[in-house]
Parts: sequence; C-alpha cells; structure tokens
Amino acid sequence: MEVITIQSEAYQDLIGKIEAINFRLTQKEKQPKEQWLDNKELMDLLKISKRTCQHYRDNGLISFSQVGSKIYYKLSDVEELMKKHYIKSRTTKKVV
Repeated sequence: MEVITIQSEAYQDLIGKIEAINFRLTQKEKQPKEQWLDNKELMDLLKISKRTCQHYRDNGLISFSQVGSKIYYKLSDVEELMKKHYIKSRTTKKVV
C-alpha cells in the first residue's frame, strides 16, 4: 500500500471542490425533468385565447394532461408545435 501526503490547505481545497460537485449533482436531481404549463400559462405564452387552446386539443395539435378540470401541457410539446408550424422565409434579397 502506498501512502501519499499532501498539505492540509490542498486537502481542504480538494474536499471543498468535491462537496461543490456533490451539491450541484443533488440540485440537478431535485429539478423536475419536464416543465408543465397550465391553460393560462399556455395562453399567456402563445398569446392565444382559451378557445384556441381548446381547438388545438380537439384537433390533436397539442398533447395534454387533464387532472379534474385543470389542463396541463408539456413545454416540450409546445416547442414541438411551434417547430411544426415554422415557416422559413423564402425571400433572398441581395445585400448591397
């Protein structure tokens, strides 16, 4: 068995770094894996009406979960909806 000695200050610095890494890892575990929006948050985000949200659900444009009378949407599904309906500009103006 080999014994390695280091200065106390270097040891304390190393322990501090290990504790900081452990803290960041535990904080990441506490964060939710997916962010959910309720109907009001979706309406505010997309600047749409309650009826438009209903239209999106009825026509299968966006997935949702319903708990009682409350409706929730995954933020990733909202982003996917926006990507599907993204229209790239077709103009090719020459810059002078």
